[in-house]
Order: sequence, then structure tokens, then C-alpha cells
Amino acid sequence: MSDTKVEFDRRMLEALICPRSQMTLRYDAERQELVSKSAGLAYPIRNGIPVMLIDEARVLD
Repeated sequence: MSDTKVEFDRRMLEALICPRSQMTLRYDAERQELVSKSAGLAYPIRNGIPVMLIDEARVLD
């Protein structure tokens, strides 16, 4: 497995919404996550691909 970081295509944000709240997402480049403030969840981005599964999301503090 390679340690090469794959960039997330920010244009995807226009098409993606939070599966729980149906609201828009914010891209957190440092943590490689898509954040849904309305749902209180952060969805991981792995190898440049957003994992939009509620079970995989991190609960925000």
C-alpha cells in the first residue's frame, strides 16, 4: 500500500450532501474529512474518495 496522498476533488462538494441531515458539507483539508455541522458528523476521505456512510463518520465534539 502506498503512502502517496490522493487529493480530494473539491468539485465533488457540489454534488454531495450529508446522508443524515441532507444538508451541505464543508471540506476539512487538514483532517481529510467532509464535515456536516447540522448532523454533527465528519465523513472520512480515503484515497481521495469520500466515505459517505453514517457508520463510518466521526461524531463531532
